[in-house]
Amino acid sequence: MSRSAHPAGPRHADVLPEGHPSAPPADLNHLDRKVWASTVTRTPDGVVSVGGIEVTRLAEEFGTPAYLIDEVDFRERARAWRTAFGADADVFYAGKAFLSRAVVRWLHEEGLNLDVCSGGELATALSAGMPADRIAFHGNNKSVDEIETAIRAGVGRIVLDSFQEIVRVAHVAQSLGKRQRVQIRITVGVEAHTHEFIATAHEDQKFGIPLAGGQAAEAVRRALQLDGLELIGIHSHIGSQIFDMSGFEVAAHRVVGLLKDIRDEHGVELPEIDLGGGLGIAYTSDDDPREPHEIAKALNEIVSRECEGAKLRTPRISVEPGRAIVGPTAFTLYEVGTIKPLEGLRTYVSVDGGMSDNIRTALYDAEYSVALVSRTSEAAPMLVRVVGKHCESGDIVVKDAFLPADLAPGDLIAVPATGAYCRSMASNYNHALRPPVVAVREGEARVIVRRETEEDLLRLDVG
Repeated sequence: MSRSAHPAGPRHADVLPEGHPSAPPADLNHLDRKVWASTVTRTPDGVVSVGGIEVTRLAEEFGTPAYLIDEVDFRERARAWRTAFGADADVFYAGKAFLSRAVVRWLHEEGLNLDVCSGGELATALSAGMPADRIAFHGNNKSVDEIETAIRAGVGRIVLDSFQEIVRVAHVAQSLGKRQRVQIRITVGVEAHTHEFIATAHEDQKFGIPLAGGQAAEAVRRALQLDGLELIGIHSHIGSQIFDMSGFEVAAHRVVGLLKDIRDEHGVELPEIDLGGGLGIAYTSDDDPREPHEIAKALNEIVSRECEGAKLRTPRISVEPGRAIVGPTAFTLYEVGTIKPLEGLRTYVSVDGGMSDNIRTALYDAEYSVALVSRTSEAAPMLVRVVGKHCESGDIVVKDAFLPADLAPGDLIAVPATGAYCRSMASNYNHALRPPVVAVREGEARVIVRRETEEDLLRLDVG
């Protein structure tokens, strides 16, 4: 399909459905700096570029859909987190957001540590040269093989998630003649103000050991008694896409309270606490995320104040930003296909991707922005729903947004802030081929995760 600069004729701007909260922006050609990576701009001819390369050229070379990641922006964000927390704290990039060997190398070069939660993520990290002692291993159901691989490799910490895992890790470590550094993940009864399915600190969920009822204290007793474990701290994670720091304040108060109880009972002051990640990013203009230096200042003040009140030495703080680093650095580039106006409602704009490359809208009711990027337009705005090509009514990429009424098949549109969880959670639904990840930097583009092929699909089908 050719990429047309102009359609055969203009379309009317749709009427907003009753109760719709949004209004069209004053300028559909404007790129909101909140949601786009730092090198994304419009060239004088109206085409959007990233890293100095126009998206039309990237589409011709790499095809669509494609994830385009701004390497300069990624490194700047990683560096900002490292600088904000300084030498007296640790920043672990949460690999689950998006991980590849190129990303591991960027993290290593920028001085960040890495959090993994599966054998595959661990293998990726080690194969790309991340020192094992800078890796933390998470997960609520680590297999014995995964634990053994991690301990043999010399990972810096394993985060224990259950009573059974305390024994399991200790047994594997002892059998290997090792003493493994560990933290215990606890749930502190704080539910972040976010989507129910990604709020992870209230007691009724699969992660961690509850602080309530003395369970966390009992986990500490057991870990301290086992020769294969060196208990170095407590881990807490209260949710995802968080903008309000008050949840961290309550969590820190309860974690420090546990540290005080451990000191009083065992005469031990644990040297570390990990407050997890979950800091939000801007998916739309309405989102207002905090900067890393603001987050670092707030968390350090909270922990210092709580420890001073408990008469404890301030432990070394760890944080685990994933989305906050990689999320804003990438966007997904699509080609427009079928356009279907529904009079008085909205226009459905179908693209050549969908829920196979971004499941978050269907899974979490997530909101995204979208822009026409292959040209500018002075046409009136029309309310659109950007949908994919899958046989699923829930195959929605952007629920409600505005695009120019002269949008045409062959135009390129882009959805920003798709660096986190989109490629990581991508699927082969309807035997779709997962898109490539293309890193762009200073006028050069390179594939860091290649596009899948039909041969890849058939290679796994051995029937």
